[in-house]
Amino acid sequence: MKIILNLFRILVGVLFIFSGLIKANDPLGLSYKMDEFFEVLHLTFLSPYSLAFSIGMNAFEIIAGVAVLVGYRMRIFSVLLLLLIAFFTFLTGYALFSGTIRECGCFGDCIKLTATETFWKDVILFVMILLIFAKRKAIQPLFKGAGFVMLIATIFSFGVQWYTLRHLPLFDCLPYKVGNNIPEKMKLPPGATPDVYKMTFIYEKDGVKKDFTEENYPWSDSTWKFVERKDKLVQKGNAEPAIKDFILMDLDGGNQTQGILEEPKPVYLFLVLNTAKAGEGWDAKLKALQERQQKGEIEIFGVTASTKDEIAAFQKAHGLQFQFLQMDGVAIKTAGRSNPCLMLLEKGTIKGKWAYRDIP
Repeated sequence: MKIILNLFRILVGVLFIFSGLIKANDPLGLSYKMDEFFEVLHLTFLSPYSLAFSIGMNAFEIIAGVAVLVGYRMRIFSVLLLLLIAFFTFLTGYALFSGTIRECGCFGDCIKLTATETFWKDVILFVMILLIFAKRKAIQPLFKGAGFVMLIATIFSFGVQWYTLRHLPLFDCLPYKVGNNIPEKMKLPPGATPDVYKMTFIYEKDGVKKDFTEENYPWSDSTWKFVERKDKLVQKGNAEPAIKDFILMDLDGGNQTQGILEEPKPVYLFLVLNTAKAGEGWDAKLKALQERQQKGEIEIFGVTASTKDEIAAFQKAHGLQFQFLQMDGVAIKTAGRSNPCLMLLEKGTIKGKWAYRDIP
């Protein structure tokens, strides 16, 4: 039994440290996944605290993993681990059997597991942690300096997250990482079948709303006013492109995506998820880039999910003279884990990406 107990301790400790480190590399990514869970579970009042929860959970996974390995205060940590894995198992089980969430984000974006794989991983972990909990009184510290090791683990677990939040993830596992070609990532894998959707357009006339399809919508009758579009999945595909929502629209509704991806000059995209919450200290660097644009050396475009009025106020406040485009907020959050974030493209290939504090 002692051999099995020690084996379980090693497996649980290493797995929790590994999981915590991967997510600590990108705590914002986990916070976005938490927001998805909060929405599905109707707990949206917790969304403002998702980043704090993310940081705390990542740190705890690392600290608890180290505690299990070195045998530090197992009467406390075994209880906390059991409660945590029970909670994880419930969430992953809900994701699997409800079908509302495709990925749990348990290993961040670097290692993606299906809902089924994640659920059974947590079931196995639950069994191992249950044995550790049952034998917690028999587990003693491996050495006298275990407390100092725990202090180092605590400082490190919060320190690495502080660094990645101020800059960018140390390891970019997202489809917008440096070196990737966006047009290539927008394609389906060879032999894959895409999802098929049926689009329904809802128009209103004289207070009456009516559904139309792509074939019969009243494009030539201006008396009908567009209300909304609904997409219904009619056939599930077996894959999807890594990048599926990179669509750049000008403020008049024109699609500028293709022109920007094919631009022969270097193109800088200044990603600003929310102009009202943008960080500061980058003005001089952007004005230097503007001067290069005015000389015809480069092109710069702002990319945001904010409204026209918010964009105008933002440009005036910072003296920005380049054109702003709009893109879906989820795509902006995926492309740059900093608000703002600067991305350099050369014919659609990402050549550089910087948090606003690190803009060269």
